[in-house]
Amino acid sequence: MNEVCQCGDEDAQPNAPPEGCQHYADLSDMPWDIQKYYHQRYSIFSQYDEGIWMTEDAWFGVTPEPVARKVADHVAEAAPESKGILIDCFAGVGGNVIAFARSGRWKRVYAIEKDPKALACAKHNAEIYGVQGRISWYEGDCFSILWNELADLAEHSVIFASPPWGGPGYRSDAVFDLAKMQPYTLLDLVMPFQEFANDVVLYLPRTSDMRQLAAQPSGGSKMVVMHYCIEGASKAICAYFGAFTFR
Repeated sequence: MNEVCQCGDEDAQPNAPPEGCQHYADLSDMPWDIQKYYHQRYSIFSQYDEGIWMTEDAWFGVTPEPVARKVADHVAEAAPESKGILIDCFAGVGGNVIAFARSGRWKRVYAIEKDPKALACAKHNAEIYGVQGRISWYEGDCFSILWNELADLAEHSVIFASPPWGGPGYRSDAVFDLAKMQPYTLLDLVMPFQEFANDVVLYLPRTSDMRQLAAQPSGGSKMVVMHYCIEGASKAICAYFGAFTFR
């Protein structure tokens, strides 16, 4: 598996986004169905005006920067001291992985992303935040890369996963059925990740069914679920599986 993501036209200008990646400088340039997210751009990336690249899906999928930083702080503080590697299995355009790299807690941060367009955005965005040198990038299926490329790091690693939820439609459910997440259900994630590394953090919809989470094995420790909020409103939850210690 190649660590280097090749994306875009070799003749393109160095600072021009490759096809499928955009930096919208004006609301009128955006497709109508994602225009509402433009007003949230500084919550998504505070350095948006520095030239942040996004894919269209990322506008409703990326973790807002204040939430990403709080999650990164909690993972850094609560993870076992013996764990020095953080693996972000669904890096997207870099919201979480940049926050993990900025925390300074990890000897190395590994970012895995299947979509080459999103990965190109993430690498570019990490440069804007000055953390590109702390991150190793992998393009492809996270399960394959974990076992075929990163298996030697398993005992030293914490896994973070912000999987696709299936688009913004989840918001219509009073209680979100984690067995219906697409393309990965809760069961598709928990056991394979815990087989690799005992300490796993899942970033999930705020309306996730707590009964489904409680039914999952937690590596012999009490599972912790935290809500993460912006301006008093819950944005999402993180479920912490493994030996995390919150003070």
